[in-house]
Amino acid sequence: MTEIASFRLLSLRIGRVQTFGPAGQMSGIAKKPVSGPIKVGKLGLDGDEQADKLHHGGIDKALHHYPFEHYAAWAAALPEQAHLFHPGGFGENLSTQVLHEDNVCLGDIFLLGSALIQVSQGRTPCWKLNHRFGVSDMVHRVQISLRSGWYYRVLTEGSVMSDDPLTLMQRPYLDWPLTRLFRQLHHANPDRAALAEIADLEVLSTNWREKAVNRLNTG
Repeated sequence: MTEIASFRLLSLRIGRVQTFGPAGQMSGIAKKPVSGPIKVGKLGLDGDEQADKLHHGGIDKALHHYPFEHYAAWAAALPEQAHLFHPGGFGENLSTQVLHEDNVCLGDIFLLGSALIQVSQGRTPCWKLNHRFGVSDMVHRVQISLRSGWYYRVLTEGSVMSDDPLTLMQRPYLDWPLTRLFRQLHHANPDRAALAEIADLEVLSTNWREKAVNRLNTG
């Protein structure tokens, strides 16, 4: 996908912070579908909230995208939880078909409604997925599967409707599909030259560039 291509939104979602965790923790992971028009601002969709702003949300994690196809794979792997694997299950704002971690690259720029958004990093799964799906090692399963989804920053604010397409406009880093990024940062035996390159990728979020530096320093 190096040319302009459009993909249908299967889900556009926002969530308010509410009680979620086993000890009364708060979260905005439970997102509901909206039709729009919804403002797309620098911090994401209008009305979307995050409880833990240290690890969720912010400029580089304004929007979360999770591929629709992954839900079938999860349902097959965890049949007792199959009823939970549907759009919104991973707390995403956007869901589409065709796009996934193998064919989406760091730095990809998409038109979402009238907003321009850019892939800024992959998602680092957290404990909330263990609780949401009732699987004690769900975070580990997500990480080793490379089915984590990804985040966008908002380059140009605008608005979006649920029936707007998501259109790939530019692909400046063809050599950096998200699966390659995941493997270098989270899996064993990374390539030091690749890690050094990641650390210098200005389009990558600061947090993930720091991960690359840490792996270089610690091995």
